[in-house]
Formats: sequence, C-alpha cells, structure tokens
Amino acid sequence: MSKVLYLSYDGMCDPLGGSQVLPYLFGLVERGHQISLVSFEKAGRTDAERERVARACAEAGIDWHPLPYHKRPPVLSTMLDVYRMRRLAERLHRQKDFDLLHCRSYLAALVGLRLKRRRDIPFIFDMRGFWADERVEGGLWNLRNPLFRAVYHYFKRRESELLAEADRVVSLTEAGKSVILGWRKDPQVGPPITVIPCCVDFDAFPAVTARSRTSARKELGIDQSAIVAAYLGSLGTWYLSDEMLDFLRVQIEQKPDAYLLVITRDSPEGVAASARARGVPEDRLIVRPASRDEVPKLTAAADYGLFFIKPVFSKLSSSPTKMGEFLALELPIVTNGGVGDVERIIAETGGGVVVRAFDDGAYRDALSALDRLKPDMERWRAATRRWLDLAAGVDRYDLLYRTSTESLR
Repeated sequence: MSKVLYLSYDGMCDPLGGSQVLPYLFGLVERGHQISLVSFEKAGRTDAERERVARACAEAGIDWHPLPYHKRPPVLSTMLDVYRMRRLAERLHRQKDFDLLHCRSYLAALVGLRLKRRRDIPFIFDMRGFWADERVEGGLWNLRNPLFRAVYHYFKRRESELLAEADRVVSLTEAGKSVILGWRKDPQVGPPITVIPCCVDFDAFPAVTARSRTSARKELGIDQSAIVAAYLGSLGTWYLSDEMLDFLRVQIEQKPDAYLLVITRDSPEGVAASARARGVPEDRLIVRPASRDEVPKLTAAADYGLFFIKPVFSKLSSSPTKMGEFLALELPIVTNGGVGDVERIIAETGGGVVVRAFDDGAYRDALSALDRLKPDMERWRAATRRWLDLAAGVDRYDLLYRTSTESLR
C-alpha cells in the first residue's frame, strides 16, 4: 500500500478529470492505496458539479483539495497556479509523509521535480503527451511572439530534466515511448517507461443494441433507417472539424439521409457556420451537449464513430479517449493515421477504417471500406480490452505504484 499525492492541473469537474483521472483513482483506492488529490477547478463549474465530485471522492476515501484555476494574464497566471500547487503539496507532505508523487502532465511535474530535489520524494511523470509541442502545433503558442517562444524553449529544457530525473515515466502510446527512447544516448539508461493509454469504463459504455439505438434515435428525432456518424468531445485545436464535415458532405452525396451527431459542450453556432461553409445542409447536423452519463445513451444512435486529428509530431503521443469509447460501444471508427497508436489499435481490433488523405477520393474509399467491414467481434472485444479497458489501466498503475515504492524508498 502506498501513500500517494496525485497532482493535476486539470479539473475534476471537467469531462477529462471525470473520465481520465477519477475512475483510475477510485480503482487504486480499492487496491489499498491512500490518495490525496490536488486539482484546479474552473470558475464556470456549478456548485452541483463540485458537490458531486466532492461526494464521490469522500465516498471513495480520496482526500481532495481543489484549487481555483486562473487563466489571465497568460503564462503569469499559470506560473502562479503552479506556485500555489507547490505550496499546498509541501504542506500536505509535512502532514502525511507521502511515499510517492503522481504528477499528471508537465505543470504538475514541475512541482514533483522540485519536491524530489528538495524532499527526496519519488515521483511519476505521467506526461500525457509532448505538451509544449502540442501548444505550438495546436496554435495556442505562436512562436513568432517572443513571450511564447521563450516559454516554449523553457518547457523543452524542463522536459529533458523531467524525463531524466523522474523515477518512472508514463506514456500514453508506444509511439510516444519510441520517440523518448530515441532521444536517449543509451535507450537502456533512464527512468523506466510504462505505456498506459486513455482507457474506458466498459460498464459505463456498454455495447450498442438494436433497442438502445432505437431509443436514442427517437429521442434525437432521427429516422430509424438513416445513416448516422457520431463525434464526441470538444472541437477545434487538433480536431479537424472542417475535414469531418467534408467527409459528411461526401457521404450525403451517396446517401442523402446521412447525419453527423456531434455530442459536445461547444457552442452549436460555430459548428453550424462551418457546415454552411462546407456545403453541408444544417438539417444533416445534430449538435447536443450531454453529461458523462448521457454520452453513451445518445451515442447509441450512431452507426459509426468519426474523428480526424491533425497528424503532427506531438500527436504521436496522443491517445484519443473517444476511440476507446466508440470501440467499447462496438461502433466501428473512421479516423486518420499519424496519431499515437491509432492505426495499430484499429489493425488489431479490426474495428474501423483509416482515411489515407483528406480529400474527397480518400473519403469515398473509406466509406466503401466501411460498407465492406465485417469485423470479428470476438477479436474486436479481446483486443479492445487488452488495450483500453479501465480495469487493465488501473492494474498497470497499481503495479507502477507498488514497484515504485518498493524499489525507491
């Protein structure tokens, strides 16, 4: 059993915290670990959302310490938040004498590195991706701006320190792990790297049935005979919404009753405007917000999942959460390559089609391949669980905690 301080700059009231932090921590507590959690919560979250998370953490036995997230002024507010996280982490360590720090992404890992150097506390760098490169390639940091250029180079220097001084590193993908090993002079020298992708709770995302599809389409006002693609989550940044709308336009040319169901908290006006610009009839587009519990129920309306991600360097370390959710629902996927282990997982599951280019000809080829797809569901289920089952992810973290504390303390 380990006493662990989990540090996250992501909020637990955010969809990401609800799907990719809390379920793992609940499972780790069940395996005997004592966990204190520090996170940053955005001002826009409701009291009901905060109370729900607080109640869930209390029931699980997690000691949750939410801090207020600050967005402005850029960079300075983030550094101030990191300072607050460090001060709180130091105070909690004096009270509880943690065995291990689990640091989610780079900002939290800056705190972990400092505490290791000053207090000799082992820490796990759960990197989640090549963060600084993601900020640049996602258009969030313009390197022509001297401030962002300086910040980028600062974090690339700190990245090297984190990857060298962490006691354990977690990568979301095998592709990302290969990149890191390629940076080392000797791949055998350095912290061990464990691959743990973004997993999904198969109990929360049960396989779509004829009954659940009928019910979802009735709620959404979609004809039972229509062809429906689904997209889950936020749009923009690395997600290629224009290309997905082009894909829908091509499908509508072949099958006029085709729809794209977008389940997102983003404003529907932006998606509608993009659809008009791409020549997609607005009545073929359905945009709905949903709570985490509602997502699988609404997604059951779909025949397949659709998502395109910008295939840039930083996305080699990306593990799209929506991929596991679609596969758990037993919905085939249409996506692109050049992103993490996506192509490898699709090949092993037989659960989808990879678009080879972002043009109408490639979209027609992908739609034809989708029509011909006859997956082996036994192979699909086994490979999906091997890669993306939440229980398997919790097992990997549990082993990481146990081996870290046994060998490092």
